[in-house]
Amino acid sequence: MDDFPVAPLLPDAVLARRQALPLKPAPVWLEGRTVRLAPLDPAHDTPALFALTNGQSVRLGPRAIDAYDADALIWRYMNSGPYPDAETMAANLAGWCAVADVLCLCVFDQTTGTPVGSASFMSNHPAHLKIELGSIWYSPLAQGTAANSEATYLMLRHAFDLGYRRVEWKCNALNARSRRAALRLGFQFEGIQDAHFIAKGRSRDTAWFRVLDKEWPDVRARLEQTLYGDDAPGPGDVSAAR
Repeated sequence: MDDFPVAPLLPDAVLARRQALPLKPAPVWLEGRTVRLAPLDPAHDTPALFALTNGQSVRLGPRAIDAYDADALIWRYMNSGPYPDAETMAANLAGWCAVADVLCLCVFDQTTGTPVGSASFMSNHPAHLKIELGSIWYSPLAQGTAANSEATYLMLRHAFDLGYRRVEWKCNALNARSRRAALRLGFQFEGIQDAHFIAKGRSRDTAWFRVLDKEWPDVRARLEQTLYGDDAPGPGDVSAAR
C-alpha cells in the first residue's frame, strides 16, 4: 500500500478553464420568473433597498409589513448594517461593489420591478475553480417567498456554466435560518470553522457548505422541480449574460 498517495492530475480542459475566469466575476444579468438579478448600482438601487430594509412599515404590491426589527430580521449576522440612512448604505454598498473578487448583484422582484435584496459572487478563486455565493440579504417582504431560492438557482447555474468546480455558502454558525436555507437549496454541510473572523466586534464561527460540479445535476433537478414543477426551463430560458 502506498503510504504517500497523490490525487490524479486533472484533465487539461479543466485546468485550462482557470485561465478564462477573471478575478472579478464579469457582470451578468440573470432572468428568472420570480426575480431578476443585475449588477448592483449603489446610486440607483439604494433608495428602494433602504426603504424595504430599514425597519419601517412598507408595502410591495399585495404584500405589506408593519414596523419591524431590521437588525433581527435582516442584518444581525451580516458584516454591516443596519444603516441609519440611505447615504450610509449606498457608501457601504459602493465599497463592497469595488472589492477585487466580488460581483454584487441586486435582486429585483419581477412583478413590481422593485429591488428587494442583494446577493454576491465573492471569494472568487479562478485558479482553484471555486467561488462563493454570499452577502445575501432580503427585505422581510421577500423572505419566505421564492426569491432567494430562484436567485440562488440562477447564480449556481451561472457559476457551473462558467466552469467552476465548487460553489461555497458560508454563514455565521449562529444563523439558523441561513443554515437551513443552504441545506434546503442543496448545499452540503462541511463543518464549523471556529473563530473564523471578527464581525461587529464579536467572534464569528463560520458554517461551511458547498455544491460540487458533480453534484450540480441532481441539485439543479431538485431546484427546478421545486421552483417550476413540470414546467422547468430549458437551456437559455432563465439566464442571459450581456
